[in-house]
Amino acid sequence: MMSILRGKNILLGITAGIAAYKTASLVRLFVKAGANVKVIMTPASKDFITPLTLSTLSKNPVISSFINEDDENAVWNNHVELGLWADLFLIAPATANTMSKMATGTSDNMLLATYLSAKCPVYFAPAMDLDMYKHKTTNNSIKKLESFGNILIPATSGELASGLVGEGRMAEPEDIISFIENDIVKSLPLHGKSVLITAGPTYEAIDPVRFIGNHSSGKMGFELAKSAASLGAKVTLVSGPTHQKADSTLITIIPVVSAGKMYDEVHKYFKNTDIAILSAAVADYKPKITATQKIKKKDSTLTLELEKTKDILASLGQIKKNQILVGFALETNNELENAIGKLKKKNLDLIVLNSLNDDGAGFGVATNKVTIIDKNENSINYGLKSKAEVAQDIMQEILKQLHA
Repeated sequence: MMSILRGKNILLGITAGIAAYKTASLVRLFVKAGANVKVIMTPASKDFITPLTLSTLSKNPVISSFINEDDENAVWNNHVELGLWADLFLIAPATANTMSKMATGTSDNMLLATYLSAKCPVYFAPAMDLDMYKHKTTNNSIKKLESFGNILIPATSGELASGLVGEGRMAEPEDIISFIENDIVKSLPLHGKSVLITAGPTYEAIDPVRFIGNHSSGKMGFELAKSAASLGAKVTLVSGPTHQKADSTLITIIPVVSAGKMYDEVHKYFKNTDIAILSAAVADYKPKITATQKIKKKDSTLTLELEKTKDILASLGQIKKNQILVGFALETNNELENAIGKLKKKNLDLIVLNSLNDDGAGFGVATNKVTIIDKNENSINYGLKSKAEVAQDIMQEILKQLHA
């Protein structure tokens, strides 16, 4: 499953504690989550784990000093650039010595200089023996670091290197990852919000092997789901048949085939939804009678009687309370007029207009060109963009509606 850490630049600072041996697993888990990892070690920490191990796992050189002493022509390691590169800085293990220096602004190694230059959130995971952890000076260092805005990942209880059993053990790598993921999600603008999204086509059965459908790939809806999840939302994605993927712990995919089944699933989740985005290309008509056996090719023509499917978007517009409801309009003529008509008729907060007349927009392509119109008929025209970028634009307009 995709982690919220995917694509993030993570700086891992390692200090001289026996728990440093756990950082190999920590780096591996960050990389597995899709993060970019760079490691800074204090000189003394290299006695506990080798830079070679960490550089191999992180796929980046490990930094432990301002210059490479083995290369007289080396350019100095720029702590300011490292601090600006990072999306987050984790110091683990954080020894009593390093925390004391962080609290007082002492800068006598590369790690501490980078800490003082960092503009990103800084997490620290203490690790030391029981008596050191309980000492008042250590408590004062932790309180001071928290007062600076640094984020404590609390030590746990267990058997310590000294043989004592008690508090001071560094949190396990899996727990550190979960702590950071949860902390990031809590700070995101859609944390605590539930988003319902529909995607893809619907297939309306003619007989057991044939159907009426359309060319929708579902990509737009899946990109919307990914964008909403990246903003911290819990997403329910009701999707027609598609090959698209959305691997995220925040996205639950509900597969459906027909318009009727999509209607049922959407209504099941809508009452507990904060935002609903209906981007699916739902069939407007379905066969009035579905044959139970494959229809044999006998005549030169075949007549099918069609009936309207239930209008999912209109039905939600009738029952919505405090939800933000977003629809899509795919038009070929009188685009703006028809989209505004749909916006009003179906009681929407926003409508996203696509025109099939625009090159690079519509079904089966990686790009889209949209106009977003709000309920006051204010419209914003966007240029041709990737569907991932279009999804981000749509989510930003939704955020404006939330805070209006």
